[in-house]
Amino acid sequence: HMYEQARQITMAFFGADPATHTCIFGKNTTEAINKLARRFHFTDQRNVVLTSGMEHHSNDLPWRANAAEVVHVGLHPDGSLDIGDFEEALSTYADRVALVSVSGGSNVTGYISPIHDLAEMAHQAGALFMADAAQLAPHRKVEMLPLDDPRHLDFMVISAHKMYAPFGTGALIGRRDVFETGDPDMVGGGVVEIVTLDDVTWAGPPDRDEAGSPNVVGAVALAAALKTLMEIGMDKVAAHEAELTAYTLEKLAQVDGVALFGNTDPANAANRLGVVPFNLRGVDHFKVAAILGHEFG
Repeated sequence: HMYEQARQITMAFFGADPATHTCIFGKNTTEAINKLARRFHFTDQRNVVLTSGMEHHSNDLPWRANAAEVVHVGLHPDGSLDIGDFEEALSTYADRVALVSVSGGSNVTGYISPIHDLAEMAHQAGALFMADAAQLAPHRKVEMLPLDDPRHLDFMVISAHKMYAPFGTGALIGRRDVFETGDPDMVGGGVVEIVTLDDVTWAGPPDRDEAGSPNVVGAVALAAALKTLMEIGMDKVAAHEAELTAYTLEKLAQVDGVALFGNTDPANAANRLGVVPFNLRGVDHFKVAAILGHEFG
């Protein structure tokens, strides 16, 4: 009961409708994307995945292994997505794009992608959209939106350890209809309705895609973290982070020898994440990181 309750809490946190969406628990974002890559319904006509140059390897390599072609959209010098290049790629591969898969937030530059705008453009091209929300979900409210909304997200993935829960749990939230058909990518106990010596009837989602004994404690811990975030309010989380980010950008810019990257305007802190990339002139970056980690945690 607690495991299934955790699933409902996770879906509610992201505005997913149990009638049209499902939540599949796994061990992290990487596993979630790999599962979607193997379970996604590519066809001979639509077998291209559109992603970007800012992606974590987890939102790149699984598509390379499972799609006919992966197209990487370019970035601007500040690390933001080149929307013009995105639109051009969609136009070029319009008849072949099956899925657009883009990070909601960069853990390198702090850039926040306009995921709902990108989703709408993907849908207009006949493709589905996935948001890698591992870096975004702990910092901003992310809504799946109803499937009849042209800006909806078809899939999203998260990791529990980025949302203040323990390591070892992740979630893939996505369209129920995609997971109602096809064979599971991992088989064994828990994914079946009936098994004979000659045949098997697979269970419906999400059971079909959760082979073996689940990480019940991990799912419950994730749900507890999400409930805490809901009680605090993601708007307050975002406002607090923006205040800290603006302060950090302002103060770092005053340090002699520091070169800041990405969007460095403190006034824009509310529109980015609180990761601030920089170099310190004349000092190796490994040494800077080691000293900051050791002396300041």
